Amino acid sequence: GRPRRRPDKLHADKAYEAKARRQECRARGIVPRIARKGIESSQKLGRHRWVVERTHAWFNRFRRLPVRYERRADIYDAFTTLAASLITLKQIRRFC
Repeated sequence: GRPRRRPDKLHADKAYEAKARRQECRARGIVPRIARKGIESSQKLGRHRWVVERTHAWFNRFRRLPVRYERRADIYDAFTTLAASLITLKQIRRFC
């Protein structure tokens, strides 16, 4: 397949604010954009994080996924794949 690419920037909220996280990002050549506790508001990061939060909300609509009822990992993986397929199909229908 095609080679993996590293992101240019990492947007994160205050929960990830630690010197070690910033150093890890810089060691990998990624610019950390992490809101600092007591200094910055995490509102600026909202528009970038919204995509991820929205996707989690789509998966949470499938009741078996937020609370893992399945004991076997392969069955849980199958339900996750099915949910992703249904979400993708719904998004495709919006544009066609």
